[in-house]
Amino acid sequence: MAIVTVAYDEDCGACRWFADHVRKLDRSHNLNFVPIQAADRQLLPVPKEERLDAMHAITSDGRVYTGGAAIPVIARELPGGRLVGAAAELSPSLTERIYRAAAARRTTIGRWLGADACAVDPSRAGTHP
Repeated sequence: MAIVTVAYDEDCGACRWFADHVRKLDRSHNLNFVPIQAADRQLLPVPKEERLDAMHAITSDGRVYTGGAAIPVIARELPGGRLVGAAAELSPSLTERIYRAAAARRTTIGRWLGADACAVDPSRAGTHP
């Protein structure tokens, strides 16, 4: 049974690539993946206009972690991910800045990965805390 649900943008090539690769790492099946576009009920705490600005990790008790804050939540559920999670938690502001920098370049990153371009305007990335 999944412990954390990862909500990602199914219209973004880089986001799909990330979800596909993390899914492969999740040998214990602790993560469930759902497109943001189909997660209205799970993402109620996040305003609709901000949902596509970042990925989200939703814990089994309903807590929602967005953007950089989702990284340690997701990483802890992966084999060997405790170290990555701990590193990400050491400096939440740095983790968030790195996440937002990548999100702002998701179209370019998607192309590098050979994935479809992102439908979300990259200039919106990081406009909401």
